[in-house]
Amino acid sequence: MSQSQQHLTVSVWRGKSEGAFQDYQVPHLENQTVLDIVTWIQRYLDPTLSYRFACRVGMCGSCAMTVNGTPRWTCRTHVSKVARDGRLKIGPLSNLPVIKDLAADMTAFFEKWQRAEARFTPTKTRLDPIEQIPPSSPARLAASAAIECINCGVCYAACDTVRWNADYLGPAALNRAWTLVNDVRDGGQDVRLRAISANGGCHNCHSHQSCQVLCPQNLNPTASIAGLKRLTAAAFIRGGLK
Repeated sequence: MSQSQQHLTVSVWRGKSEGAFQDYQVPHLENQTVLDIVTWIQRYLDPTLSYRFACRVGMCGSCAMTVNGTPRWTCRTHVSKVARDGRLKIGPLSNLPVIKDLAADMTAFFEKWQRAEARFTPTKTRLDPIEQIPPSSPARLAASAAIECINCGVCYAACDTVRWNADYLGPAALNRAWTLVNDVRDGGQDVRLRAISANGGCHNCHSHQSCQVLCPQNLNPTASIAGLKRLTAAAFIRGGLK
């Protein structure tokens, strides 16, 4: 391996929204992940570098960043697959305010989950018998196909509709709402349907499918949102929505 191949030139965003990219020379090692690169810079070159991570094994989703212009889960993204001519460019997630360096402020992302009423509303108490739900029922299959979201924010950062419309709830919040409208135990359907059909809701989705292409969990939020569009349209025709 030549000297140029043994090192990467890594441009890392420094500062807040008014910051700039700064170049670092980093050893290029076999089976190296993007998160390994960021950690190496922080430990050996600049201890003031701020970023977010937790599990390092693809469970928590907290290490999502923008890598060469694409939002990615950095702990599961190998440098060999994304480096271009020995260079990497790493920034914070798009469509979110920058706290510092590579750490984005996720407040708006989670607040939109609340706006979408994307939380379980129980209809029974612990004293009631456990609901028996056949795993093969259509509603359970629909919910199961969308349930493994880990809140990484990759779909939100990739979404052009979020970029154009600050009121749009975003793929993750609407995907979670889809799992709940398919949960027969949930009692919040009426208020949820009103929330997701309002301005900024499911009908603002342009179906670009960036969320589906880039989701590290291989979910398809576009399909979930399409289901919500059908459901809310049917509710409107029946007079359940005004």
